[in-house]
Amino acid sequence: MPHTASPYLTEGRRVGLRHFTQADGAEFTARARESKDLHHPWLFPPDTAPAYAAYAKRLTDDPTKAGFLVCEKDAGGALAGFVNINNIVEGGFLCGALGYGAFAHAAGRGLMREALDLLARYAFGPMRLHRLEINVQPGNAASIALARACGFRKEGFSPKMLYIDGAWRDHERWALTSEMLTPGA
Repeated sequence: MPHTASPYLTEGRRVGLRHFTQADGAEFTARARESKDLHHPWLFPPDTAPAYAAYAKRLTDDPTKAGFLVCEKDAGGALAGFVNINNIVEGGFLCGALGYGAFAHAAGRGLMREALDLLARYAFGPMRLHRLEINVQPGNAASIALARACGFRKEGFSPKMLYIDGAWRDHERWALTSEMLTPGA
């Protein structure tokens, strides 16, 4: 029986990660609109076709960014969320900052946990990064729990770090380095 190539860059038991494409715009924006209550006030993913087109273009064209769609394997590849690596720095730093979000229908099901674990292994493997950082607003308990569950360590606190939803917001800094990964897990 012939083997068919996987559509994913990396995959686990329930999810696969693949790059953004312009063709994903309709599903992504519909999921973002359905998830406004889940995301507010932490996150504002694009929810219109023009906003998605610009967002996906930045993720595919800018070498300091890499965007990944989290796809549910048992649901025919339906989008469950996204993980982006921003501010990728090469040289002696080999680091990137993660941004991520689950869509409402997938929240609380462990799919993003699996996705972040896959993403870390991909970032530390084929992408050759050494460090991943997550900056989380202190009140975002779900995101902090996810960072902790994926083995990120809290490294500090940055007052008024990012401008979000009309104000400068405090953030906790979490990080994971390649040495912190559990082999084969």
